[in-house]
Amino acid sequence: MQEFISTVNGWIWSPALVYLCLGAGLFFSVITRFVQVRQFPEMLRLLFKPKKGDVGISSFQALAVALANRVGMGNIAGVAAAIGFGGPGAVFWMWVVAFLGASTAYVESTLAQIYKVEQDGEYRGGPAYYFNKFFGGTAGKIYGFILAVSLIVSCGVLLPGVQANGVANAVVMIVGEGSMVETAFGTVGMNKLIALLFILVVLALIIFGGINRIAGFTQIVVPFMALGYIVMALLIVFMNIDQLPGIIGMIVGDAFNAQAGMGAAIGWGVKRGIYSNEAGQGSGPHAAGAAEVEHPAQQGLVQAFSVYVDTLFVCSATAFMILITGQYNIQGTLPEGQFILQNIAADTVISGPAFTQLAVSSVFGSFGTAFVAVAIFFFAFTTIIAYYYIAETNVAYLSRQMKSAWALFLVKVLVMAAVAYGAVNSSGYIWEIGDIGMGLTAWLNIVGIIMVFLMARPTINALKDYEEQRKAGVEHYTFDPKKLGIRNATFWEDRINNKR
Repeated sequence: MQEFISTVNGWIWSPALVYLCLGAGLFFSVITRFVQVRQFPEMLRLLFKPKKGDVGISSFQALAVALANRVGMGNIAGVAAAIGFGGPGAVFWMWVVAFLGASTAYVESTLAQIYKVEQDGEYRGGPAYYFNKFFGGTAGKIYGFILAVSLIVSCGVLLPGVQANGVANAVVMIVGEGSMVETAFGTVGMNKLIALLFILVVLALIIFGGINRIAGFTQIVVPFMALGYIVMALLIVFMNIDQLPGIIGMIVGDAFNAQAGMGAAIGWGVKRGIYSNEAGQGSGPHAAGAAEVEHPAQQGLVQAFSVYVDTLFVCSATAFMILITGQYNIQGTLPEGQFILQNIAADTVISGPAFTQLAVSSVFGSFGTAFVAVAIFFFAFTTIIAYYYIAETNVAYLSRQMKSAWALFLVKVLVMAAVAYGAVNSSGYIWEIGDIGMGLTAWLNIVGIIMVFLMARPTINALKDYEEQRKAGVEHYTFDPKKLGIRNATFWEDRINNKR
């Protein structure tokens, strides 16, 4: 099974997908005239704009849910893997994919707002909804169905295991394995099983409460956990500030003449960058579609900012801690056990959080080990919650014409089963399963949003409309899709009609 998973992963994550992600980000950056730079101050302003009305969640809550999805194991273990297999230059390519991916995040999240629907007392949006509405007819239904199924499989089955594995291992970092117990999945430590039980109970309490409980939980936990992690990284950098110029030079230099080979640096940097910030993957638009805003472009800008927070802030924090303390090995494309550069023990697992743990503990001792474990716990746990919400939204899409209570209950059970499976299996195997889920939806979503642009320009027209209203100094923004030549944006059409 593991060999089969590795083969499929290689097919999906061929160089074609790596360059598709980079190319799409560059394309949308140029088309939007680098909206991720021009509108940066507006992104910050919109974060704290209060929500109007009883339906939906605020822009900040949508940002928190999206960040819960983006900020996870990829920020700690993913960065370590990128450095271990791609060299320090992989960090540069993570930055590149974040900068370019912010424009992709704007496009997909604005599409989610334009084509969102009000369903069962909540706003719903995402790739299945916007492709169905944009393409229309049989083509729209088929593409929407394919996206919905792929996202349910990806976020409900394949991806939660990576995060659950990180949460369970974080507990083991602090309290140890405990006595060993024979299970259907092999020998597992008792402490890991106890941790799994606790995770499942807390997860059930949250996901059975709906989007408002999910948003309420994430808006409290996510900002504090990200800020605390970044502060820890800044402390380590300031304690070694004399090394910072050399570290930055090494990152940039190895990006084009990498010790691990330029191809490995680009491949691992882009792969782990996308796994972390998920720009273009189609997961972020679900939270974007749930927000209550005056204009679709507003939430697109907020979600573009979330990519910056994830990669330029949190991932960079991990990278600088690892590189500045020298707690890493570089295997590159060499066989397992052989290293281009070896600074630490050869048996240190590259595809896990070990580099990060060693980096922090080398400065702060046992406190550092506990800090990283706690960070992993909250990063990964909130991501599991966000994955559930994405799976739920796509189940709601498929069952929108019928009573969906049984289907929503089933997806809750499915996610909890995936969490249990991922928690007790080996990390390398689980990461490859997660990569398949991420790559599958990235292919479908990026190709789809490029087709949307080639057929029409809804997100570009929306951005132009918003910027014109902002320049005119309007007090309340409006969005009239028919005036902009955007078809089938029924939610906004109804809102305009009701105001007249």
